[in-house]
Amino acid sequence: MAAVKINIVQSACGYNSWPMLQNIKSRLICIYSRGSRHSIGEPERAVYARHSDDYGETWSREITVCNSAGFGDVPTGKGFDDTGAALFWVRRCKAGKDNWNDLQLYHDLYRSVDGVSFEKISSPWLSPDPMQITDIFHIPEKNVMMSLWFAGNYQEKNSNSWGTLISEDNGVSWKQNVIEDKLPATQWPTEQSAVYLGNGKIFAIARHEPDKTEAPEKKVQFQLESDDFGKSWSKKLTNINDIWESTPSLLLGADGKIYNYYYQRRAGLLKRRVVAAEKIIGTPLAWCAPEILTAASADACNAGNVNAVAVGGQHFVAYYTGTPKNTAVVVLAL
Repeated sequence: MAAVKINIVQSACGYNSWPMLQNIKSRLICIYSRGSRHSIGEPERAVYARHSDDYGETWSREITVCNSAGFGDVPTGKGFDDTGAALFWVRRCKAGKDNWNDLQLYHDLYRSVDGVSFEKISSPWLSPDPMQITDIFHIPEKNVMMSLWFAGNYQEKNSNSWGTLISEDNGVSWKQNVIEDKLPATQWPTEQSAVYLGNGKIFAIARHEPDKTEAPEKKVQFQLESDDFGKSWSKKLTNINDIWESTPSLLLGADGKIYNYYYQRRAGLLKRRVVAAEKIIGTPLAWCAPEILTAASADACNAGNVNAVAVGGQHFVAYYTGTPKNTAVVVLAL
């Protein structure tokens, strides 16, 4: 395993989960959700935050970001605006509506300049309504911010879609574009993580939702690529099959390498794969073997959902781990 240091962000009694990690001038900000179980629609589920000024060694007291009456709140994406302020997407699920066939979802964008106070700056009305909106990245040549999204309920066949959201005003308003729709689950790229490579090139990795009757080796990550600023995309399967419902998180290093972090559920292993951007573009079967970073809970879905951020030359990865009733949010420093 790699040389890593693990620090606990939150281990209070409850289901602490689905963290997002961002930094403002070397201050790490971790937001996460807490409820009583692996459920997105319980009314007691709210979003909280802590920050660290010593690279994750210690964390501030917990503050409440949002606790929407009658909804379950869950963070789904992070980014920053043109001023360097942190941005966080939060999904609201109508209380009692966390059955996949009966979801009522809404999406809010929060802004923070210090990791202590949070302001809601946008609640876009979207159709199709995303299941999740993922991390925000910038396209400097166009002076826009972009997020990827995916919509569907994991149940109905040929009803899934994905696409882009684009903001020209620092996140206040968003334009939605559909890239693919009417997809079966096996062709549906979910929980996408993207990096901008320059010259119109966007590179993303996404989770694969195969038919439950398929063999485990059929569960592989998607590789999504665009070379025209996100107008059109290619979608191919990679050779990364040690995933089982894992959420990827990409970082583009100063060395030109792409770092793909993901948590292999059931096996209970946090992993990464590192490859030079020029080597992997257009060749999704060229991913190198994984590096195991640490081991944690192998208790089905009660661990995972990594989210990574770079601070200088160091990487920090947030994830959660535990049991069906109690999980902790932790940050790994590399």
